[in-house]
Amino acid sequence: MLLIYTHKLTSRNQYTFKLILKDILGISFRITTQVEEFKAWQGPKFTYCRSSIDDELFFCATELLFETGIVVQEPGTMRWNGNKVLFPVARKSALPFDPFAASFLLVSRYEEYLPHLKDQHGRFTPSQSLAFQHGFLQKPVVNQWAQEIRKLLENRFGKIPSQEKKYSFVPTIDIDNAWAYRHKGFIRIGGGLLADLSKLNFKGFTERFKSVFRLADDPYDTYDYQVKLFERYGIEPIYFILLGEYATYDKNVPYQNKHMQSLIKFMGDVGQVGIHPSYASGEDPSRLRREIARLSAILHQEIHLSRQHFLKLSIPETYQRLIDHDITDDYTMGYPDLPGFRASICSPYFFYDLDLEIETSLKLHPFAIMDGTLKDYMNIAPSQAMEVIHPLIDSVKRVDGQFISVWHNESFAENERWKGWRTVYENHIEAALP
Repeated sequence: MLLIYTHKLTSRNQYTFKLILKDILGISFRITTQVEEFKAWQGPKFTYCRSSIDDELFFCATELLFETGIVVQEPGTMRWNGNKVLFPVARKSALPFDPFAASFLLVSRYEEYLPHLKDQHGRFTPSQSLAFQHGFLQKPVVNQWAQEIRKLLENRFGKIPSQEKKYSFVPTIDIDNAWAYRHKGFIRIGGGLLADLSKLNFKGFTERFKSVFRLADDPYDTYDYQVKLFERYGIEPIYFILLGEYATYDKNVPYQNKHMQSLIKFMGDVGQVGIHPSYASGEDPSRLRREIARLSAILHQEIHLSRQHFLKLSIPETYQRLIDHDITDDYTMGYPDLPGFRASICSPYFFYDLDLEIETSLKLHPFAIMDGTLKDYMNIAPSQAMEVIHPLIDSVKRVDGQFISVWHNESFAENERWKGWRTVYENHIEAALP
């Protein structure tokens, strides 16, 4: 058991100690505010306060974890071990910065509560983040700092008993559009054929016509390939299904369609299934309830997993709504336009609500890479994709984290748009396996 002395017990420092020590490092700990108890403790221990008590292992604390409310933070930076770190401290300390305050600032997404510019879809952009501005977006620095804390403890006290944490890989697939052409109803199919003709898109017309009338496979029907791939590597995917009403950014096959329902049940046999809350649900929370109910009725089970369509995430409102609808695990934490670690962490962790100053029941699962990021935002060719993916995987493996990737069923199509990306996916699985 590790003992921590701090001069003031708060919701923030309790949450952060739990995140770093228990959730990431697997170390059991207890906190005290009694100096005499700390002095008498014979086991491993450290202090987290403004000044050391004696010659103990001492981490100099800044003010963030003793505050309440949300104010503009100016954490300052310094260069340490070749990277920028936040909250440098002037006093002699085990580390020359406050890793606990820095970790809390990043994982709580404190900066996303503050006024900021949003993109056309109402999303926080990576260029506004501290991680991007200081060059560590592609590094899970919270996990790296945790490992440094472990080294300091073990250098001082020897091997510390802990629950072993192992690296893991979780492949996730978003189903925004289950089929390119089939099962969309007479009006949408007919309208698509007429639109192809009006644009003189004869290639598109032919592909659509052949698919609808079963003269050729639907290009987005890649499910048999996925199943064989996951069986080959012995991994279980998580599918996130879009079941919103038809709208500008929500264009999946209608949930009432029997083929769609059969597909969803099939996915439930292959892996786990979660809801992919529609774009429109961000503006109308009542839609979220209906979409979860639809998926639950099809699968005859409660739905607890979620990832936002378009990664349309507004903190804390999105998470508060998910909690209200009994979602326990969310997989939205990442950026659409850049790879890396939005919260600077590669381990699942519980969302801390700064509005309420509490650790919530919602567990966040950060992802590191998405197919559309590579192809559409970064314009990377398939032959170059692993140059981006490999370092991310390696950085997660080094800290025994969880590597999560986001792919879509259409990305396996091997059509003109996605030619060569199956190979990328298979290469990324082989690299990401434990």
